[in-house]
Amino acid sequence: MAEDSPDSAYHSNGSSLEEEAERMEDEEQERLLSYWQSVGRGHQVDVPREMAEPIQQLTRNNNPQERQTIPFTLIQRKEKLGDLLYEKRQYEKAKWACIKMKEKQYEQSICLGFMKLMRYICEQNSSGLYLGITIPIVTIVHTNESQSEMTQSVTVAYYLPEVLQDEPPHPFDSDIIIEEWPSTIVYSRSFRGITNEDSIMREINLLAEILESPELCLQDTFIIAGYTNPAAANRHNEIWFLQRP
Repeated sequence: MAEDSPDSAYHSNGSSLEEEAERMEDEEQERLLSYWQSVGRGHQVDVPREMAEPIQQLTRNNNPQERQTIPFTLIQRKEKLGDLLYEKRQYEKAKWACIKMKEKQYEQSICLGFMKLMRYICEQNSSGLYLGITIPIVTIVHTNESQSEMTQSVTVAYYLPEVLQDEPPHPFDSDIIIEEWPSTIVYSRSFRGITNEDSIMREINLLAEILESPELCLQDTFIIAGYTNPAAANRHNEIWFLQRP
């Protein structure tokens, strides 16, 4: 019987390596999807199987060194006994990919909105390319006039990287709208943990007490800035008050 040639052995071994790599890739994708589905159930959100590839792609590219932070100019830092109370910042005019959500709970809205934006970031756009992570992902929330409770309607938004600001890729999802936001001055205070109706209202009231002139800011519109994804346990967040134009 003729022996296999070295060339055929190479191809056979190469195929085996490719199959093993593909199997490991599939297992990793399943593991990540299972984790996100588990987290989603905690927020009463169903994470569909179609999210497996975007989740894997986002996880692979979630290197802190590769995240682009939204640029701003620091105007003032207010401290007390060495603790930072808040920062006053200016954000310049920029384009954002936005999606409006109105689920029963805030956590459901941000999880579902974030998943839609993930698909846009992960190649489901007119460029067919991975767009890159920018932080923070922000959520615009609204309250009643007395600032005692939040409305259900929120907007989840993703800042387009600098190289895409002039010509943002078109989203395949018609629910995602590209908006240009004007230059804005914000008062920002950091907090950690989960974000829900109770924690957000607590942070709004806390910052309102700390600011010298809260009446200079919008009284019914606020921004939650998230620096970690909604699946993270101990999230890094900020509450932003928006100075009136």
